[in-house]
Amino acid sequence: MILKRLMLVSLLGVALAANAQDEMWDKSASGRQHPNIQWFKEAKFGMFIHWGLYSKLGGVWNNKRYYGSGEWLMNQAKVPADIYAAEAATFNPVNFNADEWASLAKEAGIRYMVITAKHHEGFAMYDSKVSDFTIVKSTPYKKDPMKALADATRKRGIQFGFYYSQFLDWHEPNGGGNRWDFDESKKDYQRYYREKSIPQLKELLTGYGPLGIVWFDMPGGLTKQQTQQLVDSLRVLQPASLFSSRVGQGLGDYRDFGDSEVPPAPINEVWESIYTHNDSWGYIEHDMNFKSPREIIRLLANVASKGGNLMLNVGPDGKGNIPYYSVQYLKATGKWLQQNGESIYGTTYGFIPAQPWGVTTAKPGKLYLHILDRPADGKLLLPGCAVTVSKVYTLVGKRVLSFAKKGTDVIVNIPGMDAQSPNTVLVVEYQGKAPAYDTAAPVTVSAQFSVNTIEAVHAKMTDSARVKSLTYSHYFGDWKHSVCVTNMMGPKDEARFDIRITEAADYKVILEYACNAESGRQEGSVLVNDKEYLFRTLRSSEFDKSNPLMFIQHAVAITTIGQPGLYTIAVKPLQQGKELFKLKSVRLEPIK
Repeated sequence: MILKRLMLVSLLGVALAANAQDEMWDKSASGRQHPNIQWFKEAKFGMFIHWGLYSKLGGVWNNKRYYGSGEWLMNQAKVPADIYAAEAATFNPVNFNADEWASLAKEAGIRYMVITAKHHEGFAMYDSKVSDFTIVKSTPYKKDPMKALADATRKRGIQFGFYYSQFLDWHEPNGGGNRWDFDESKKDYQRYYREKSIPQLKELLTGYGPLGIVWFDMPGGLTKQQTQQLVDSLRVLQPASLFSSRVGQGLGDYRDFGDSEVPPAPINEVWESIYTHNDSWGYIEHDMNFKSPREIIRLLANVASKGGNLMLNVGPDGKGNIPYYSVQYLKATGKWLQQNGESIYGTTYGFIPAQPWGVTTAKPGKLYLHILDRPADGKLLLPGCAVTVSKVYTLVGKRVLSFAKKGTDVIVNIPGMDAQSPNTVLVVEYQGKAPAYDTAAPVTVSAQFSVNTIEAVHAKMTDSARVKSLTYSHYFGDWKHSVCVTNMMGPKDEARFDIRITEAADYKVILEYACNAESGRQEGSVLVNDKEYLFRTLRSSEFDKSNPLMFIQHAVAITTIGQPGLYTIAVKPLQQGKELFKLKSVRLEPIK
C-alpha cells in the first residue's frame, strides 16, 4: 500500500521539486461529482483483496520472516527481479473459488469489491497480453481468476473493481521503485507507461465487463497534463466507472484517505477509509492479529458517522484460501448488518457529534444512535437535538422508548443492553429540517461513563499552537494517524477545550501525549474549573522522520466539579522553550 510522502523521494528516486511532488500526490477528489457516484455514497461497506505472487511466499524469503506489509516482500528483501519472477513457476492457487469469495462478500454485507490486478511486484493476476509475467503465462494455474470473480460478484449484485499500481513496478527496468536491480538514472518512465501500464489498464477496462471502480495506487512519473490525458483515455472505455483519488493530481472521483485513516470529524466530500483485517494487506502466514467482529462493526459505525465508506481488506493465501478468521468474522459482521444495516447503508453523518456513549448516522427524518457504551443510569443524553422528536425505538425489535425534551436536549430512557452486542442501535424519528452539524459544540463529559475522551480536534488554539494529523508507523507498512495539538512552545501557545459536564463529581485529569527526549521534563499547566494544576512532561518516545509516536497517559490532577455546566480546560507550557509535547487528548475519568 501507500508509503508516507516523506519517504517517497528516497524510495522512488524521483527528482521532483517539492511543489511538484505535492501536486502529484494530491489525493483529493476533483470536486466534480461523477454522475454514477450515488451507488458509492450509499454502499458504505466494501471488500479490498490483496492477492498476488507475494501471497504464495507468505511473508518469508530465504527462511527469514518479514513483518508488516506482505505485498512489499520483494522490496523488503531486495529480491532480484529475475529470481522473484521464478517463484511464479510454483504458484498454483487451486483452491480459488470465485463463487465462494463472492458468496462470502454477500453474506458479510459487502456492497463492492476491489482486487489487486497488479501490485507493485509487477505480476498480473489476469491474462494480460502485453506481459509474460502473469498468472496465465507464468504459473501452472494457467487460468484467469479475475474473469470468474468479476462474473460471480455481479451475479450477486456486488459492484466489482480493480486495483492497479500504475507507477511502481519492481519487475520492469523502466518501472518505478526497483533501484536494487535497475539504474534509476537510466529509467524511461514514459516508455514503461506506454508499453505496460497504460496498455494493461486498457485491458482491464475492456475485458471484464462494467467496472464499478478503478482503484489506482502510487502515482508518479507523469505531469498533471499527462495524468489528465490518462484519465480521459480511460473514461472513454468505462464512463460509468469511478476512479479513486490515488490516480493523483487531484483528478479522482472520490477521496481515499491514507491506510488505516479516518478523518477526526465529518467532511462534506465523498470519501473512503481503507483498513486491513489483520496487520498485513498481502497474506503473511505468521500474521494472526485479526480484528474481531466487534472491532469491525464499531469501525464501520465510526466511518459511517463521519460520512464515509469503509473498505476492509483480506489477504488470501497462495492456494486461494481466504484466512479462516477473515471468513468467520466477516460472516459475523454480516449477521449484525442483516439486522442493523438500515443504520449504515445509505446514511450520512448524524447532526449530533460523537458522544461518550457512541456515534450517530442519519437519513431524512431519522437519526440512528449507535450505542457503544451504555450510560450507567440508563439515561441517554442527545445534546443539541433541535428537532421535534416523534418517536424513539430500538432498531432491532422496534421497542418504543420513552424520552423527555429539555430545551435542545433530549433524554432517552434506554433499557438494559445485551453486553455481548458490539453496537446497539436506536432510531430517533423526527420532524422538520435536521440542524447543521455543530463543529463548535462543547464536548460532553459525564460521570455515567468510566472515561470521557476529549480529542485534540476539538481544541481552540492561541498563538503558535496548531492541530495537525501526524502519520507514523511502528514497523514497515503499519501506518498510524493521530490528530494532535502541536507546536506549544511557550505560555502564549494554549489549547482550550470547551466541555459540558453533566454531573457533579470528582474527575481525574489525564493527558494523553507523545513526548520525545528533547521535550521531556518541561513544566506545563492545566486549567480546569478556574484552578491551575502543574505538571512536568514525561518522556515517551523519540519522534523524528523515522521513529514512531508513542503515546502515554499521564494523570496530572483530580478536580472537583460542584455542579453541571459549561467549563473550559486549557493546556499550555509554563516557560518558553521547546515543544511541550504532542497532545492527542485530554481524558476525564470520574472517581467512583
